[in-house]
Amino acid sequence: MLNMELARKYARAIFELACEENKLKEFGEDIAQVQRLYTDCPELKSYLGNPNFRPEDKKSLLKEIFAGGIQPHVLNFLLLLVDKRRMHVFDAISAIFVQLSNEKLGIAVADVTAAEELDETQLAELRAKLEQVTGKQISLRRHRDPSLIGGVVVRIGDRRIDGSIKGRLEAMTAELMAN
Repeated sequence: MLNMELARKYARAIFELACEENKLKEFGEDIAQVQRLYTDCPELKSYLGNPNFRPEDKKSLLKEIFAGGIQPHVLNFLLLLVDKRRMHVFDAISAIFVQLSNEKLGIAVADVTAAEELDETQLAELRAKLEQVTGKQISLRRHRDPSLIGGVVVRIGDRRIDGSIKGRLEAMTAELMAN
């Protein structure tokens, strides 16, 4: 609980700085880049979160990795997290920053689960339809679940649209059992 509250405060701080600098997109791309590296290299995550290593060494490594590659304010933010021993909450900070950015930019994230991978044409049509229905720009996150048999299940926030064959079969079964 305390970690999430800390993550919210730090995410709000970097978000507000990004808005002040009019660089929300750039900061978002840089934080996503750091998040990808953090995810792809668990050793780095472990090292930066380990209190047994000196903060100076961690900051030196971060400067070496990211100097010139990300916005100076984002790099300074990472260095601050190291100084305050908060790198262990970076995953949550990153996720909250994305939520805040999406809210500000009017972007809704739709989790799309399908039995098979959808091709680009299908994704474009689905995105267009969802944008029409929600009135927001849609960012799709794709998932695969062969148990759906066919069709798709879309979740946007707390709304769920089940257009899967599995969902239809379950609805028919429930209807038949009710009679």
